[in-house]
Amino acid sequence: MSTAAGAGPLNVVDYSPGVCNIGPAEIARRRLAGHVGLVVCVVGFVLLAATAAPHWTRLILFLPAAASASGYLQAWLHFCAGFGSRGVYNFGPLGKVQQVADRQARARDRARSLRIGVAAGLIGVAVAIVAVLLPV
Repeated sequence: MSTAAGAGPLNVVDYSPGVCNIGPAEIARRRLAGHVGLVVCVVGFVLLAATAAPHWTRLILFLPAAASASGYLQAWLHFCAGFGSRGVYNFGPLGKVQQVADRQARARDRARSLRIGVAAGLIGVAVAIVAVLLPV
């Protein structure tokens, strides 16, 4: 979530419905997922270009690009889309989730999860289209 000035993510250290549902360990895990997705996407593009595969095959890059975007978005926003969909949060060690008891809070979390999923999907589509259009 952006600050009031829109300069960067909030520094939230506790559960806040629809805003923050993961702590430092989970954030690091999402950032790592973003890195892995990015590497897979770049390596995939290089391999497809180097083997002179048909340009339309580059559409497959949608998957790692969307996964990478999802990881980076979740890390930046301090919000796990999967946790939000399941109605849980975690600010402790990996694997120790807690249930969100309030129904309205769970609804806010699900809405945030959906927005993250849509944004990651759109980024994946954009990357795939650009990869197809590159003349390499």
